Amino acid sequence: QVQLVESGGGSVQAGGSLRLSCAASGSTNRLVGMGWYRQEPGKQREMVAGITSSGITNYADSVKGRFTIFRDNAKIMVYLQMNNLKPEDTAVYYCNANRFGTNYWGQGTQVTVSS
Repeated sequence: QVQLVESGGGSVQAGGSLRLSCAASGSTNRLVGMGWYRQEPGKQREMVAGITSSGITNYADSVKGRFTIFRDNAKIMVYLQMNNLKPEDTAVYYCNANRFGTNYWGQGTQVTVSS
């Protein structure tokens, strides 16, 4: 089992920045991919950014150039730096980790961007 705990959400005005953090614990050996997803009420959860154990990243088109994902393999943490936030970025953000084909999720952290 892998446990994921997010932190860093909050409320910010459009154009502002936030950094989300996710700490992994438990059976963290052989974690392959880690990433961030988000979900608005009534909508499906969508991928925001992902990063492999070797540091290869990918982003949703809507956040490219504004968000940066990075991970600290020694501390087993993944971060999401969010700049130039927009009201449409408002959602619950979830940390995700994949190990041996099983997906694990954090409890989510709310990000609210006001115009």
